[in-house]
Amino acid sequence: MAGNTFGQLFRITTAGESHGPGNVVIIDGVPPGIPLTEADFELDLSRRRPGQSKIVTQRNESDTPEILSGVFEGQTTGTSLAILIRNQDQRSRDYGDIAQKYRPGHADFGFDAKYGLRDYRGGGRSSARETSVRVAAGVVAKKIIAEAFGGQVLSYVVQVGSIKADIANPAAVTLDQIEKLPNGDPNIVRCPDVNAAAKMIELIDEVRREGDSIGGAAEIVATGIPAGLGEPVFDKIKAELGKALFTLPAVLGVEYGIGFGCTTMRGSEHNDIFVPAGGSAAGTETAIKNVQSKRPGISTESNRHGGILGGITTGQPIVLRAAVKPTSSLPIEQRTVNSAAETTTIQTKGRHDPCLLPRFIPMAEAMVAIVLADHWLRWKAQCR
Repeated sequence: MAGNTFGQLFRITTAGESHGPGNVVIIDGVPPGIPLTEADFELDLSRRRPGQSKIVTQRNESDTPEILSGVFEGQTTGTSLAILIRNQDQRSRDYGDIAQKYRPGHADFGFDAKYGLRDYRGGGRSSARETSVRVAAGVVAKKIIAEAFGGQVLSYVVQVGSIKADIANPAAVTLDQIEKLPNGDPNIVRCPDVNAAAKMIELIDEVRREGDSIGGAAEIVATGIPAGLGEPVFDKIKAELGKALFTLPAVLGVEYGIGFGCTTMRGSEHNDIFVPAGGSAAGTETAIKNVQSKRPGISTESNRHGGILGGITTGQPIVLRAAVKPTSSLPIEQRTVNSAAETTTIQTKGRHDPCLLPRFIPMAEAMVAIVLADHWLRWKAQCR
């Protein structure tokens, strides 16, 4: 199967299926000398892990990473880094009924059309279980960009169903606001707007009790990113980020900056005015820097361009949003056909998320960090 590798200089290759022995990622391009142990993966993998709250799937996986190569005495060696995450709580018996039936909204029919056979247990290769090792790769990418230029990538839920969060300044949102409520309790929906978060949880719980699911949107914000990353034509940073997010299961739309809001604007309304660094009205001056350090600091008064112009970063925060569809696996009866094109019905057994957004957050962060690490290494190779 082609298409298992992503990136150029920071390059990841994954393998594994939902109900196989495990998933593995091989990462090429990791610079030597970066401190790395299994404990470094704990936070992000726990944020992606199933079974973490009442509003996610109750599959019980520890998602414990095993570093197989590329680390010696607690530091990366510069050689290929391999990380394995074993599957521990598969229930393949839950999927026997779909061996010949096509689940609405799933890749079942596509796999049969392409390969003539498929691993029907939990979706096989198309399962979000594969993203566990992408999140592990994202941990390494986050370390690279943090060490190189103080870069940080955070994501949070901004919409579930018709409930939308009010986020005044995306660049000011902290990990603590995403992960915890003001009283210290876990923020299980990962929305920093506390009032909206409570309504989101109520809605997710409602659709779960009905045997249904609900979609929504995540916002991803990268701060501390220097101006000058990306390429002007085919490898525009916006194109790379869009592809990265679209490779994640259930993503149906990606926008950045003002996004589709630009369709009703005039150019004079849409353009962000350039000013000397320190003159930004967006409160992001401290994040502005250039990869070409000799150039003077330049900023913009606003950030409708989402930190990207001409496919190249501007130094303003990169702000993206991803639309995530409702979970396709439902316990309620749906009409479908089988592989013989005969009409039938299906009820998907197993344990599934009533809303994918809370566990999607670390996946989105990982893919954005991977793109930024790759383009940082590409810039260093080209423009020393």
